[in-house]
Amino acid sequence: MTTSKHKIGLLGGSFNPIHLAHIRLATTALQQLSLDEVQLIPAGQPWQKAPLAVSSEQRLAMLKIAIKGIAGLRINTIELERKGPSYTIDTLRELPRQSGERYYWLMGTDQINNFCTWRAWQEILDYVQLVVAKRPDYAFTPPVELLTVLQQKRCNLIFLNMPEIDLSSTAVRQKLLDHAPVDNLLNPAVLAYIQAHKLYYD
Repeated sequence: MTTSKHKIGLLGGSFNPIHLAHIRLATTALQQLSLDEVQLIPAGQPWQKAPLAVSSEQRLAMLKIAIKGIAGLRINTIELERKGPSYTIDTLRELPRQSGERYYWLMGTDQINNFCTWRAWQEILDYVQLVVAKRPDYAFTPPVELLTVLQQKRCNLIFLNMPEIDLSSTAVRQKLLDHAPVDNLLNPAVLAYIQAHKLYYD
């Protein structure tokens, strides 16, 4: 008897804070790739970023609020539970595979452009199919080394058909700091949490 593969999308990030573009990326991948689910993986300590001013508990709370009621999205806390810097390869090595899971790593063009700076990036390609969404202000310039290795492994890049959204957590934090409107950038309940806990305002 053949066991059908379980198709799982993986969306990693600091989610500091989670915004509507994160949700759009996850739900678009879910639909277009016919995934069984998309797991949002909040980083414990992002190795390419400065220390986060907001706690892991607060970021996790905002994630739970943001995906409430959205079928197919769930949170994987594997990186929050692991000490030290959050490296994608460590996460992928720990994910279960015995039931025939097939994983899809969701990323923007900014990430694919610097993918070869990731730890053990060639090994990452043995674990996941890379899925790319275009981001404004980032030209699609994947490293030649990446394209070469993908060809050697007989793999390709999957591109999502979705509108480019000019939105980032950095921009959201700056708007909050400036007390500028963010109603169209965040889930209203996430914004209420941020306001209640006075996050990002100083």
